[in-house]
Amino acid sequence: MAPLYPTAAILQDAFSTQVPFAHSSPPPPPTGSKSPYVPPSRRFSAWSAVDDVKSKAGALSNEAQKEIAKASSAAQAKTGQMELYSPSYYAACTFGGLMACGVTHTAVTPLDLVKCRRQVDSKMYRGNFEAWGKIGRAEGMRGIFTGWAPTFFGYSAQGAFKYGGYEYFKKFYSDLAGEDAAYRYKTGLYLAASASAEFIADVALCPFEAVKVRMQTTIPPFASSTFGGISIITGKEGTAGLYKGLYPLWGRQIPYTMMKFASFETIVEAIYGQMPKSKSEYGKTVQTGVSFAGGYLAGILCAIVSHPADVMVSKLNANRQPGEAFGGAMNRIYKDIGFGGLWNGLVIRIFMIGTLTSLQWGIYDSFKVFMGFPTTGGAAPPPKQTANLYVDGSIVREGPLGDQGDGPYSSGRGGAGNIESPHVKPTNVGNQKGDTDVIPETSLREPGSGYENYHTGRGGAANVHKEHEGHEEHEEGLVDKIKHKIVHKKE
Repeated sequence: MAPLYPTAAILQDAFSTQVPFAHSSPPPPPTGSKSPYVPPSRRFSAWSAVDDVKSKAGALSNEAQKEIAKASSAAQAKTGQMELYSPSYYAACTFGGLMACGVTHTAVTPLDLVKCRRQVDSKMYRGNFEAWGKIGRAEGMRGIFTGWAPTFFGYSAQGAFKYGGYEYFKKFYSDLAGEDAAYRYKTGLYLAASASAEFIADVALCPFEAVKVRMQTTIPPFASSTFGGISIITGKEGTAGLYKGLYPLWGRQIPYTMMKFASFETIVEAIYGQMPKSKSEYGKTVQTGVSFAGGYLAGILCAIVSHPADVMVSKLNANRQPGEAFGGAMNRIYKDIGFGGLWNGLVIRIFMIGTLTSLQWGIYDSFKVFMGFPTTGGAAPPPKQTANLYVDGSIVREGPLGDQGDGPYSSGRGGAGNIESPHVKPTNVGNQKGDTDVIPETSLREPGSGYENYHTGRGGAANVHKEHEGHEEHEEGLVDKIKHKIVHKKE
C-alpha cells in the first residue's frame, strides 16, 4: 500500500534547491565508479537549451557588432575623414537628426492619435486601450496609424534642422563667448543654441503638423494623404492656413527643445561625473547607453514644460475659425477648457515623450558614433591651474607647492627678483624643480625686432631674459635716466 504522506525522497525531488524541476534522485553509483557527479547540462536538458540560446545570441551579437564596425569603417572611408565642426560634420548631424525624429515619431503615431483626440474631446475615450479597440474595430490597423505620413515627413524635416542647427549654433555661440565664458555659462549656451535651432525647425514642421492634427481629429479624416491634405487646406484658406498654428507651435516646441537639450547635456554630464572614469575612456556601447538614459529623464521634463502649449496647438488646428485672430481664438478656447483642460492627456504624453526622447538621443548618438564622432554631452572640465600659480607684474610664476629652499622670490614688476633679496633667482633643490617664470606674449617685444625674449615689464628697466639671452645694452631713454638717478640717490 502506498504511503499516505510523501516520503523525504519525494519532497527532495519536488522542492530541490538546485533546480526547480529536478528529476528523481539517481540510483547510487556502482562500487568502484569514479564520481557520482553528473554535470547539470547532462542531467537537465532545459539548462543546456538556455545556455545554447545564450551562446547563440552572444555569437549573433558579436557578429552584428563586427558587421556594424565594418559598415562604419566603409562609410567613413567613403566620406573621408570628417573633422568636427566642418560642413560635412554638420551635414552628418543633420541626417542623424532626420533619422532620429522621423522614425521615432512615426512609431508612436497610435499614441499621438489618441492623445490628440482626447485633447480635443476629453470624453471621447476613457483610456488608450478602449480608444485603440474602437478605432481598430471601425477602421482596422490603418485607422490606428492615422496621420503617420505627415508625421514622418514633418518630424523628419524638423529633426534635421533641430539637431543639425543645434550643433551649429552651439559652436557659433561658444566661439562668440570664448572658451572660458562658454564653459562657465554652458547652460545658457545650450538654451540659446536649442532655441535658435527650433525656431527654424518649426517653420519646416508647421505645414505637416497642420495636416496631421486635422487628419487625427476629424472622423473620418478630412484627407487620405499628406499632400492631398495640403491641397485641401491651401485651396480653402491659402498658404496661411498651413501656418495658423505656427505661434502656438513655437510656444510648445521652443520651450520643449530648450528643456530637451539643456537638461540632456546637464544630466549626461552629471552621469559621467558619478562614473569612475572619464567619458573618453568608455566604449561606444556605454556612451550610447548613457545617451539613452539621459534622454529618457530629459523627456519627462520636456513633456511637463510643453504640454499646455501642445493642447492649445491641437485645439487651434481643430477649432480655429477662418479669419479668427490668434489671440481671440486662444481666449475662446481657454474659456471653454479652463486651466485643467490644458493638462488633458499629460500622463500618456509623459510616457510618449520620454520614450521618444530616449530613442532619439540613442539613434542620433549611435549615428554619430557610426560616422566616427563622439556622442553628445559630457562637457570637458575647465582647464586646471598649476599647484602654485600667481601673477606679479604680468609675469606668471609656476611651480610646486611649498618652500623650495631659495627664500622669497618674485619676478617683480620690472622683472628682477625684489622681495627681501634683490636679484635672487629661483633654484632647484635636489631633483625637485623649483619655481619658473612664464612670460606672456603680450609682454614681449614684437617678433622680428630681434628681442622676442626681451621682457619689457611695467617698470621698463629690469629684463628677465636679458642676461640669459645675451642681448646688448641699449641706449637708455630720458625717462629711464631720470628713474636711475632717483634710485641711486635713494641708495
